[in-house]
Amino acid sequence: MVDGFRPADLQEALEFRAQHPSIPIAGGTDLMVQKARGFGLKPDFNKPLLFIGHLRKLRQISVRDGNIHIGAGVLLSELLKNGIIPESLKMAVRQMASPPSRNLATIGGNICNASPAGDTLPHLYAVDAKLILKSVSSERIVHIGEFITDPKQNTLGHDELLTKIIIPNKLFNVNYYRKVGQRKGMSLTKAAFLGMADIERDIVTDIRIAFGSVAPKIVRSQEIEKTYIGKPTFEMNTAIPEILAKYAPLIRPIDDARSTAAYREKVSLRLLEDFLWKLC
Repeated sequence: MVDGFRPADLQEALEFRAQHPSIPIAGGTDLMVQKARGFGLKPDFNKPLLFIGHLRKLRQISVRDGNIHIGAGVLLSELLKNGIIPESLKMAVRQMASPPSRNLATIGGNICNASPAGDTLPHLYAVDAKLILKSVSSERIVHIGEFITDPKQNTLGHDELLTKIIIPNKLFNVNYYRKVGQRKGMSLTKAAFLGMADIERDIVTDIRIAFGSVAPKIVRSQEIEKTYIGKPTFEMNTAIPEILAKYAPLIRPIDDARSTAAYREKVSLRLLEDFLWKLC
């Protein structure tokens, strides 16, 4: 039998986390698969479970000081229904799993799972999302790129919980997202690409580009992006080969059961090229 604790509120959850080595669990859609041992066998949990999916403080979405605050326990299905959430994030969420899974899975779980194929991650990297990590005695804010250190690895402390995700309350006037998988829904990602830009009077005033599932972490280069801010769109047309050449070394996929590295690299650069043509 697996031990577990269901706290009454967030404070009680943090107190339990401080006193007991534990595994936080909300929807469990990733965690249960990772810990599964086979039909009829209990999952391989080596620590007590800390159930947090029901906590009200983790289920709220609000706008404050020009930013959107998303509770870590917000369900993927709730993201889709909420008018505050940017369409560029919803485009990714719509293609995640199935409706029943989206009614269980949380945005915080997708982040803490720290998979390079995490569907919400390209958007969160592209908008420089910040994460609030809380313990009984402290609170710290970290950039998502600092939180995720390697595949399936993050910097969450043994006494901490991810409580909130903060993203800018900003809409881009060009939004492009493509996920490549075996099928449209219920499919693990072979490659994902997110492109967002603001175009004003045919000038690129902002551009964000992120790739998923093609390297140990989400691929984003602010250095490359800054190079093309202020460029007329007709110059972006002629710069496409140059931009592809800059991103190619950053894309370092692997061969696995879902796809080959060669396919992932080729399709990712094709998606980047398609996005750049749309800017022109």
